[in-house]
Amino acid sequence: MELLLVIVLVGLVVGAFVWWRRESAAREARSLADVRADAQRWYERLGGQVMNLHGDAPAVRQALVDAGERYNAAGSQLEQARSVQQYRLARETALEGLAYARAARIALGIDPGPELPPLLAAEGTGELTRERQVEVQGQTFKAGPQPGRDTPYYYPGGRYQGRPVPAGWYSTPWWKTALGAGAGVLGGMLIADALFSPAFADPGYGYEAGYQEGFSDGADHGDGAGGEGGGDMGADMGGGDFGGGDFGGGGDF
Repeated sequence: MELLLVIVLVGLVVGAFVWWRRESAAREARSLADVRADAQRWYERLGGQVMNLHGDAPAVRQALVDAGERYNAAGSQLEQARSVQQYRLARETALEGLAYARAARIALGIDPGPELPPLLAAEGTGELTRERQVEVQGQTFKAGPQPGRDTPYYYPGGRYQGRPVPAGWYSTPWWKTALGAGAGVLGGMLIADALFSPAFADPGYGYEAGYQEGFSDGADHGDGAGGEGGGDMGADMGGGDFGGGDFGGGGDF
């Protein structure tokens, strides 16, 4: 009798374990399918924008080039993705491309379309609200909230060497280490400090006044944006470029 009871209990435990494994596998499969579909949806939307937008203005051309690069990168990531985090990375890449496509529409003077989900890379960085011009190492650098002849390079917001850089339009892509006016990382940091720290760039401002009037004009807009598992995403994004873009070994950061 006792042996029979033991056999029954073992059978129940084994059955419960098998059921749990199946349910767990089913949940993982559903989760993977959901994130894959979500990433694919943004990728296809980006493809439509890249194919249909055209323009000769420098700001339009540059934004579309950047959008096209993210489209290609997202496609490659989707082909290689096997995990939830990898599909989320592809989604982030596609969203970054759509941010550039949206910038191209703004430069074209047409409806930019609906707001996009916030980029994890741009969380807490905000956006420029006024024009800036500084001199660094004998060169002039400009930035502002709108595209122009002198500011044809859009940046969707992110971090350069740990320093927040707000979204906006810039005179040169100084965040690209290889292209940062030949200045490298040190030069890029000097440019960032000059553009976003009025205490450095605008004589007569103290640090507190400069921070409040200057850099934080964008930071407040970024609070609370986006964060879906920043810690988890970090592992997949560390060696990449937030979707083949501006934040890693394959792109601008």
